[in-house]
Amino acid sequence: MDPDSDPDAAGAREQPLRLKRLLPPGDDAAVAEIVEQLGLWERPTKPPARPRVMLNMISTTDGRATLSGRSGPLSGPADRELFHGLRSAVDGVLVGAGTVRAERYGRIIPNASRRELRRARGLSEEPLACIVSGGLALEQSLPLLAEPSARVVILTASHASLPATPAHVEYVRAERDGRVDLAAALAELGERFAVRSLLCEGGPHLACELLAAGLLDELFLSLAPLLAGGEASAGEALRILAGNDLQPPVQLELLDVLESGSSVFLHYRVSA
Repeated sequence: MDPDSDPDAAGAREQPLRLKRLLPPGDDAAVAEIVEQLGLWERPTKPPARPRVMLNMISTTDGRATLSGRSGPLSGPADRELFHGLRSAVDGVLVGAGTVRAERYGRIIPNASRRELRRARGLSEEPLACIVSGGLALEQSLPLLAEPSARVVILTASHASLPATPAHVEYVRAERDGRVDLAAALAELGERFAVRSLLCEGGPHLACELLAAGLLDELFLSLAPLLAGGEASAGEALRILAGNDLQPPVQLELLDVLESGSSVFLHYRVSA
């Protein structure tokens, strides 16, 4: 989805949108209540070896993660509220360089009221924007890098650095066999930047790499009530995972099911 399309930024609704709880059964709930129950900003007494990593993705009912190369056309009002609700509760947002370029990422929390909510929760005003870029293939014109208030950490296998940008940029350099060592990079995010909860927003290749490395704890999957067709091998028909087969396939445990306007929202625990 368009990462800057915050429903609050375009004018808040008089009444917050409520989602139906299908599993476990319960009363309808606003996104704020749903996110509150996840406890994403709670601090364990002993820091974990790596952050709690969650993947948030959207797909058509037949499995397409993008239309015309972008996820934005799949998104509806409830998905957008969940997207920004999750961002408002985590320490960091993790995203691959290709997705940053395709979706033209800008400020992570564009809405002032959400920034105030984060401060009330004891969090920084904005999550750390964590970009995985093995070779630093990032244009200076990207809105995120042009945002003076942005705090960006680039996870890379490269020893180079970007030219100076208005955003505050730091680096986690972790290399293994010529690629970003994700396990080492996530551990360093926890140690250097106190990242305890990390929300991955894709893309599909990064999501698959996290799963293959055993670094993903939860999956939030929005199913849009759309059928798009197309071949999975085509560049414009990515699924939520792309890359090598997972051997064996990763098992999921269904935790929650929500519904709004024929869109379904699934929350899974990723089995070890």
